[in-house]
Amino acid sequence: MSHDTEVLIAGAGPVGLVLALDLQRRGVSHRLVDAAEHGFEGSRAKGVQPRTQEVLEDLGVLEALARRGSAYPPMGIHLGPVTLTRAMGRTLQATASVPHPNPLLVPQHATDLSLRERYLGLGGSIEYGTRLTGHAQDADVVTATLETAEGTTEVRAAYLVGADGGRSTVRRGAGIPFTGTTDEADRMIVADVTVTGLSRDRWHIWPRTGGRFLGLCPLPDGRFQLMLKLRPEDPAELEREAVDALVHRYVSGSPFTLQEIHWASVWRPNIRLAEHYRSGRVLLAGDAAHVHPPTGGQGLNTGVQDAYNLGWKLGQVLRGAPEELLDTYEAERRPVAARVLGLSSAIYAQTKRRPLAATKRGEEERQLGITYRGGPLARSAEAGTPGLTTGDRAPDSPVTGADGERTRLFEILRGPQFTLLTLGQDAADLADPWPDGGAALQVLDLDPARNPELLRIYGIEAGAQVLVRPDGYVGGIARPDGRGVLDAATRRLLVPASA
Repeated sequence: MSHDTEVLIAGAGPVGLVLALDLQRRGVSHRLVDAAEHGFEGSRAKGVQPRTQEVLEDLGVLEALARRGSAYPPMGIHLGPVTLTRAMGRTLQATASVPHPNPLLVPQHATDLSLRERYLGLGGSIEYGTRLTGHAQDADVVTATLETAEGTTEVRAAYLVGADGGRSTVRRGAGIPFTGTTDEADRMIVADVTVTGLSRDRWHIWPRTGGRFLGLCPLPDGRFQLMLKLRPEDPAELEREAVDALVHRYVSGSPFTLQEIHWASVWRPNIRLAEHYRSGRVLLAGDAAHVHPPTGGQGLNTGVQDAYNLGWKLGQVLRGAPEELLDTYEAERRPVAARVLGLSSAIYAQTKRRPLAATKRGEEERQLGITYRGGPLARSAEAGTPGLTTGDRAPDSPVTGADGERTRLFEILRGPQFTLLTLGQDAADLADPWPDGGAALQVLDLDPARNPELLRIYGIEAGAQVLVRPDGYVGGIARPDGRGVLDAATRRLLVPASA
């Protein structure tokens, strides 16, 4: 059945932008709409984790993002007249396999801007002031109703993706339950402010008993992000005078002055997970599928990686791959969100007794260890196999080509294609025939003797093959014993049905 566009994306925040950007480079027709009149202007989600940096490097966004960001400063914990300095976590050195080991401090508006610039530079278009008010679907098409200042129109799309936040109109219209809790009595003011009289070399924190907490984090744009946890009796007023009065009630005699509020909101702990990520031709991503406490800096990162997982699968199915490939999106990403929700919720629960618990960061928050082992695209993976297993993140590595030129593997992987690494084994069994539709396959023939670091990092031997999916995860491994790089079930999902 005919449609106006292949994919309609509701929501032009980081998640919608990543999906639109990925579809744009794949040549998938789409429309990106957002009810707001312009891009987001606040700092809100400000931590970009290492795995997300790898995603954004592939999309051509990381360089611009890094210019607008900084390393996280140490914390200055104010305890009366004493200030203790403490790091949020270990600062790690880049390695051959992990080029971006530490989180970046980037206000969300700068992340959005960096994504917008890249997307528009590739010829994309964002329809602001366009609200999706409802949709209906049948076996062939989704019909969505869009409302603008000029009136109401209908758009027919092959698929609709809701990246429209925790109050998702798409999710509600699809009838997908959003299981979890919202504590209306637990509130926090989050605001971007201009402050004078406060040093910018640390994240200032005033822990208080009785459920109160005040933090002022210096942002790379010269402002501070204010986080002010309220008691039930405290007013949730966002005018400068009201916020200033609360701040100085928390920190009496403080030398700093709250000069201006640029953006502010009242946050409540929503802890929810959609029961499904897909209903027919409707899919959910980001906050529309899962909402998190801010502890651990996980929400935006998990949503961006949702979109990165979904983009190539939509592209494949729209070019002829079996529809069941879209079912692997929920199967792979929902368990990740469930684990992240558990992690961030546990940390947030600790803050009620120990306010500084939210400031700790560890290895899991970096999201480099996320794996799809045992999922529908990795069922042949063997637990305990040395090195990598199907479903694991494909690490970076130095690579030396046949001409002796040395580069990074991530440079070669960049782009919307599958990549087959061959270490002295004939690739004909996979590369021929590779269908013309969908993502292309690039084959990288490497001399094992020239690439000992790659063999070490990947835990493989000369004669092996490694297939890397478009989202940077291992799609299959063929050991020197000759076992195929893809089993039959996985091949049917990854390769479009029509050549």
